[in-house]
Amino acid sequence: MVTTAAMIGAGQRGFHVFGGHAAAHSDELRFVAVVDPDPRRRDRFTAVHSGAREFADVATWLAAGKLADIAIVASPDRHHHEAAAGALRAGYDVLLEKPMAATLAESVDLVRAAETTGRTLAVAHVLRHTPFFTKLHEVVTSGRLGDIVTVTHRENVSAFHMAHSFVRGNWARAAEATPMIVQKCCHDFDILAWNLNSPVARMSSVGSLLHFRPDKAPPTATARCTDPCPVTSCPFDARRYLDPGWTGWPVHVITDDMSPAGRRHALDAGPWGRCVYSAGSDVVDHQVVAMVLESGTSVVLVMHGHSGNASRTMRYDGSRATLRGRFGRDASIEVIDHATGRVDPVEMSAPEGAHGGGDGGVIRAFLSAVATSSRPLTSAAESLESHILAFAAERARLTGEVLAVEPFRAEALDRSRPAGRGPV
Repeated sequence: MVTTAAMIGAGQRGFHVFGGHAAAHSDELRFVAVVDPDPRRRDRFTAVHSGAREFADVATWLAAGKLADIAIVASPDRHHHEAAAGALRAGYDVLLEKPMAATLAESVDLVRAAETTGRTLAVAHVLRHTPFFTKLHEVVTSGRLGDIVTVTHRENVSAFHMAHSFVRGNWARAAEATPMIVQKCCHDFDILAWNLNSPVARMSSVGSLLHFRPDKAPPTATARCTDPCPVTSCPFDARRYLDPGWTGWPVHVITDDMSPAGRRHALDAGPWGRCVYSAGSDVVDHQVVAMVLESGTSVVLVMHGHSGNASRTMRYDGSRATLRGRFGRDASIEVIDHATGRVDPVEMSAPEGAHGGGDGGVIRAFLSAVATSSRPLTSAAESLESHILAFAAERARLTGEVLAVEPFRAEALDRSRPAGRGPV
């Protein structure tokens, strides 16, 4: 049975990930509509998904009536709420890119909309659908480690990814998107909540924009890397986008024209060619969140954008054994038994596709949940907890307080609060 879909947002995730899955698995998923304000992106999408109706905005699409079984929302963060809420109320089941919305109040409103309409709303927390995190969850919840005493979880964002996405790119300014701890680490909070199954009682957080500031710029740096800039060996040199060997992410984010001239124009005219030290970013490039759970377990989440390569690393210390894991290149999990000292590697299946196999996994899981009317692994109600924790962490960082999470959660979930207004 083929599920028909509307694609909301035909950019990097919409065209390459969700659109790519449909193109490769036409017996599972077929797009019959695409919504994007850019006519070139709509045309690019319909060139692959022939017959899909084009719409320039969400309102026009919704006015056309229900056209498909599901809607997939991959528009910019600040447009998630309008698209997802409208789709739910129009009778669509919805797969929503993370973060759920730009504010916590809007995220809560989406959960309410799913509950009141009876439609399925799932968030694309792709990590839960990878062989690595599936196996990690299995080991942690098996009791093999004993009581979980303390956890350290690190989100090591590669330096160029940081520069691309959070200094020059779509998430460079919190007011125009979401705070970095929300955008990047709602995944990580979701994994921690899933594995540890105990509410966070208190948290504190520190972090700042340490490096990507004008006072850190080399004296001879120019406003754009293509001016040309005389600085050599800069890890953030935007001229790397001109490398013809780069054909996928992140080059296909900066331009749809992959020719040398198209790439050069994107660097000369768009945000991607700006010097990282004068690009105007205001989001953190490092943040640490310290938490204590109601179970007594202590947890530290570290996020930073200065890693040599992208990875997530973690350590779970239990009363019987310690687990060490690395997700990314050369992924591995090992368990060290406290009584014998034996180190046992944990076997897992090989991932297939991007995000460690999570992209394809989350799409297939959502389609299965819709087809069988079953609860998705990442339902909106469950995903909301990760967003509560991420927004709470940002409040704790900004205020410097040790935040009691339950009152924060209760405030967010206050059903008397008008939609569109919230605590953060």
